[in-house]
Amino acid sequence: MSMAADGKNLEINPGWEHFARYTFAPAILRDGFLFISGMTASRTDGGLLCPGDLAGQTDVILKRLGEILAAAGCGYDDVVATREFVTVTDGYRKTADVRRKYFKPPFPAATGVIVAGLLRPGALIEIEAIAALPRRAQQVT
Repeated sequence: MSMAADGKNLEINPGWEHFARYTFAPAILRDGFLFISGMTASRTDGGLLCPGDLAGQTDVILKRLGEILAAAGCGYDDVVATREFVTVTDGYRKTADVRRKYFKPPFPAATGVIVAGLLRPGALIEIEAIAALPRRAQQVT
C-alpha cells in the first residue's frame, strides 16, 4: 500500500505499480470518504480479463475494489455507493449475483448507466465507488 498526501487528498494505492504512468489515483481519501476511480477488468499489459463475459468482468472489478478498500483500512460494508457504466444489457441481471458475493444488506446505493463504449477496448463494464471510512480507519490513515 502506498499513500501520498497533498495536504487535503490522500492517495490510496494497494501497491499497483502501473498507476505510476497514469494521471489519476486508484482512490482518494478526503474528509472520511474514499472516492474510488472507475475500474475495468483490464490487465496491466493493456489486455482484458474475461472478454465477452459481463459477470466475469464484474467479479474481477469488485475483487480489485476490495484490494483498494483494504489498503484504506475498510471493507465492502463501508461502500455507500457504486456507479456502473455498461456497454451491453445482455447478461446484466447476472451481475446482481456477483454483487451479492461482495455486498451484503443493506446494499450500497447504485446507479447503472448504459454507454456507447468505454475507453478500454472490449470492456463491457466500468465500476466506480464511494466508501465512508469508519473512525478506526480514519485514525490509521
